[in-house]
Amino acid sequence: QKTFLPPLTAGFVIVGGGIAGVTCVEQLTSQIPSADVALITAGPHIKAVTNYKQVSKTLEEFDVEEKPSSVLEEKFPNLTVIHSAVKSVHTETHSVETTDGRVFGYEKLCICSGGRPKLLTQKNPYVLGIRDTDSAQEFQKRLCKAKRIVIVGNGGIALELVYEVEGCEVIWAVKDKAIGNTFFDAGAAQFLIPSLEADKPEVAAPCKRTRYTTEEPKKHTKKCPGSALGPDWHEGIALRGAQQVRQFVHVCYLYTRRSVCFLGSWPVYIQLTNGKTFGCDFIVSATGVVPNTEPFLHGNNFSVADDGGLQVDDHMMTSEPDVYAAGDVCTACWEHSPLWQQMRLWTQARQMGWYAGRCMAAEALSEPIELDFCFELFSHITKFFNYKVVLLGKFNGQGLGPDQELLLRCTKGQEYVKVMIGGRMVGAVLIGETDLEETFENLILNQMDLTPYGEELLNPNIDIEDYFD
Repeated sequence: QKTFLPPLTAGFVIVGGGIAGVTCVEQLTSQIPSADVALITAGPHIKAVTNYKQVSKTLEEFDVEEKPSSVLEEKFPNLTVIHSAVKSVHTETHSVETTDGRVFGYEKLCICSGGRPKLLTQKNPYVLGIRDTDSAQEFQKRLCKAKRIVIVGNGGIALELVYEVEGCEVIWAVKDKAIGNTFFDAGAAQFLIPSLEADKPEVAAPCKRTRYTTEEPKKHTKKCPGSALGPDWHEGIALRGAQQVRQFVHVCYLYTRRSVCFLGSWPVYIQLTNGKTFGCDFIVSATGVVPNTEPFLHGNNFSVADDGGLQVDDHMMTSEPDVYAAGDVCTACWEHSPLWQQMRLWTQARQMGWYAGRCMAAEALSEPIELDFCFELFSHITKFFNYKVVLLGKFNGQGLGPDQELLLRCTKGQEYVKVMIGGRMVGAVLIGETDLEETFENLILNQMDLTPYGEELLNPNIDIEDYFD
């Protein structure tokens, strides 16, 4: 029996104007140019992938620009952008209700609502999470008056902040034995630590993104979080505190927040699990994100993973019919390649959005589709402490047994190269301009037996790139 659809109906409805949602829209409209597509996004801006570059088979680099949603509508005539947050989804009637009271029908829906910051404490004016453009601007505004801040967390945002912030004392509380535990081992952390004390190179970097302004929302409109920041969000904006001195970073290892309170002369105090209490101007909660599933679960039968994400299969489909999901909101629950793992990063948001768009189009056209090659090998390029960082495969030995061998090459202040080998290469961490990423990617994908080479694999006197060409 045909499901009744509301008057406002689109063949494809995408929820979320971030990297995953916008990439899904672009892929859908390229696969089926005549399709009616609706994008529901809470903010007036969308996040667009620009300057995309395929570095190797699986490695990719790109910038993320914030643009008015009208740019998408001009590019895709059959696209309608709806500026509202989602209140609820009714999978039985194939409809989406927005917070402004409108109801939209869909034939196929893709949820790309991203994640929301895991704040240390809710509704405390002195605890700030950095997730979208508005929160980044609020951080910059507060920082210019600050003499001391506390950063709690050990992921990508925390790593970027402790390096970029100047003119302010930074207390950095991490729960691990080393910094950057999400990405590095202790050896790589020790390689990077001196960069916190060294003078930073002079970089005249104009902001890559054009700034757009829109009319202020009406006062009764509920403020909704925007889409996640891109990989270079801190470039071109001043992250300087109120003091004229250089940045001073004090790292507290193996400690996290015990309580947040108001005691005396500082606006807020934080007590760590080592018993120490620090007063500061404000606290940055950089302890990760949780999938933003809240508007979609009530009244539906979505299967939810242990990490809170919507479970998706190898076609990005959820457990509800005709509903897909991509990006931070979902959890990949198919049988993974031995060399791939999900990490909620910009690269995977783009890849998942792109693949979800292809899967939705293939289903509509009754065409077969296979799992995309990007899910064969985990790969990520980023920059920390002004070093290029490349992560490949099981770069930290995730889930590997004790028979794995670790090969290491380190030149202080220049490069850090680590590979995981169990007869065959299964992962690598490359910090600095090593030019080894494509060679190591091929060695991992080809699963060539490297036993005969032993430690010579990282001999700096051997041009390994030319050798395996």
